[in-house]
Amino acid sequence: MSLRHALLGLLSERPASGYDLLKLFETSLASAWPATQSQIYTELTKLAGSGLVTVSAEGPRGRKEYALTDEGLAELRHWLTEVKPQRTTRSDVLLRVFFLGVLTPEQARGYLTELIELSDQGYESLRRVEESVDWGDDNLSVYGRIALEYGLRFNAMRREWAQWAAGQIT
Repeated sequence: MSLRHALLGLLSERPASGYDLLKLFETSLASAWPATQSQIYTELTKLAGSGLVTVSAEGPRGRKEYALTDEGLAELRHWLTEVKPQRTTRSDVLLRVFFLGVLTPEQARGYLTELIELSDQGYESLRRVEESVDWGDDNLSVYGRIALEYGLRFNAMRREWAQWAAGQIT
């Protein structure tokens, strides 16, 4: 996935300013694809330059509202249907697990305990998002809830796995 496609996806629902998009990232996409303000604005400039979005309105203090063009929608659809997701994922978490044997059993269990706590924090953070968003029946709400459920289940699974793994260390 790329920031480009995340922005095209968000703009497929409705026009938005860079600030609006940043807030959407913070409340909906941060767990799947985090982005900073400078990354978002840089990518919006590139998207506008390539004709995938257009500046649909300009407001005070240089505020620009961006809208998806037909070419942008075609690119988003192409990416969704023709570009296969990357199957390789790097996991700093699992790489460390492979080498926990160089630590004492207490240190290894401590690492897994931290992972349990991280999973709990991630789960609770997503629960707060779930409770704070005014969910509707628009596409971003429907599919955003589906993606949010993935995050909730992932954190619950990782917590359960880390508890099991800690019990395997003698």
